[in-house]
Amino acid sequence: MWTPENRPKYDRSKLRYPSDLTDEEWSMISPLIPGAKGGGNKRTIDVRAVLNGVMYILSTGCQWAALPKDLPPRSTVNDYLRRWDEDRTLDRIHYALYVLCREQAGREASPTAAIIDSQSVKSAEKGGAGIDPSGYDAGKKIKGKKRHVLVDTQGLLMQAIIHAADIQDRDGGVLLMGSLFGLYPFLLKLYADGGYQGANFQAGLRTTCRQINLEIVKRSELRKFVVLPKRWIVERSIAWLNRCRRLAKDWECLNRRALAFLRWASVRRMLRRLCQKTT
Repeated sequence: MWTPENRPKYDRSKLRYPSDLTDEEWSMISPLIPGAKGGGNKRTIDVRAVLNGVMYILSTGCQWAALPKDLPPRSTVNDYLRRWDEDRTLDRIHYALYVLCREQAGREASPTAAIIDSQSVKSAEKGGAGIDPSGYDAGKKIKGKKRHVLVDTQGLLMQAIIHAADIQDRDGGVLLMGSLFGLYPFLLKLYADGGYQGANFQAGLRTTCRQINLEIVKRSELRKFVVLPKRWIVERSIAWLNRCRRLAKDWECLNRRALAFLRWASVRRMLRRLCQKTT
């Protein structure tokens, strides 16, 4: 809720663009970005400007051709976006900031409980043999992709995958949990909605994460709105991520690129949380 007391915490009016990184945010993320490769000419591009370009595209959702002229060329920003994804720089940045956010909240680095959910997103007009296929979610009546996310009890993104919308939650959930690869060794509890009921998901969960116990949080039978325990946390996290307009639709041709933007949205959220003004 906007009040005169908390409004200064979110004031970014002194920046060139509201999406730009502040000096404090840049100081946290710059040590995590690898230097230039050895040999050849020295790097002439300003990496901070490149990252500001990524954040501009992410925050505004504009076309690549509409990137402002005072930011690096779109080809440069696009190239670094792809490079940081392929060399796992983005993964290292995300995990490092995640640990810092956990420590700021007085929590252990590895959570013991998590919440899983999915979001179906309509695909933009695109086609061709070189794109990842979309699907039709009959329940939501949406043709596009599905974002499967795993968050902790603080609402921070732990892991995510992107797949076609016609894959059921219980099947996509197994893919998501199988992608953890021991990243959170102390995870013991998983909360989920009714879409994850059934023997298939439980069997897949036992195969990929044997130590995790599943708890289904069922919808209230009362015919009125009720805040469901734990499930509201992941819904709030999805709403936080959707503040980035690049995520309003599925614009990307490749699931890997869509996942990169989703993780950058989480990085943006964690940076602002860590550097939020207290006065």
